[in-house]
Amino acid sequence: MKDRRRQKRKLGSFPFLSVIFSITLSLVVMGIFGIAFIYLKTLTSIVQSNVEVQVYLDKSTRDHDVKRLQKIMTTRPYIRSEDTMESIKFISKETAAEVFVRDTGEDFTKFLGDNPLRDAFSLRIINEYQSVDSLKYIEKDLSRLSGVYEVVFQESLIASINKNLRKIGVLFLGMTLILLVAVIVLINNTIRIALFSQRFLIRSMQLVGATKRFIRWPFLKRSLIYGLISGILASGIIFGIIQIAQYQIEDLNKLYDQEPLFILFSALIFLGLLISYLSTLSSMRRYFKISLDELY
Repeated sequence: MKDRRRQKRKLGSFPFLSVIFSITLSLVVMGIFGIAFIYLKTLTSIVQSNVEVQVYLDKSTRDHDVKRLQKIMTTRPYIRSEDTMESIKFISKETAAEVFVRDTGEDFTKFLGDNPLRDAFSLRIINEYQSVDSLKYIEKDLSRLSGVYEVVFQESLIASINKNLRKIGVLFLGMTLILLVAVIVLINNTIRIALFSQRFLIRSMQLVGATKRFIRWPFLKRSLIYGLISGILASGIIFGIIQIAQYQIEDLNKLYDQEPLFILFSALIFLGLLISYLSTLSSMRRYFKISLDELY
């Protein structure tokens, strides 16, 4: 009876530290890449949130016209709605002149005798409308409003931003696929090597009439435990790296976003479980089919 219990304890066991270390290391590498992607995406959102469209008004525009235009603009779907005061900012020609004088140190009103600048609205556009074509549509839409003199946006800058974002997106996608394949191969080989020491026990259990399901289940259960532990360890290590990086690098905490990090940690745990399970299942099928000569 004792021998039988000892055999059951051996069935499904394979090296703990080496497997945990390999899976954890693979997931940490994947997680660091995921952190870089999240921070880049957050930085992209910050850059895009600062893209503005300038709406210059007719010089004959009065205060009630300004309020009317502002009210109309709040109904447009392309205007950011998180903070209306920040998304639709009115800049009077006096304020614009003061800013120009402060920035350049030259007071043009002294030799011109007048302020040629116009009252204007500075609009922040949501990310979905930040392509050049969408901004041209916005330009036409706002230009039709009574009291609007001109609508201006930096077409070349926005086109450059979108082009670079597309390149970075394709690069990250390619690197993600390559890294994911490398992680799967590494974990699969680690588990396959770990199970190699159990090949004689697997064959012995087959010879005494044990079903594949009975033999396989202890290994699969152990692989799920290893995958869970590795996923949790990898998440903890990455969280520690983030805390150290934020302490060492000034303003990095501005890119910190808790929700995508929680999704990343959940994905790492799930990935650890999934790859460990499938790798063990694949290895078990191989050892079930292996011939007696190949065992040695």
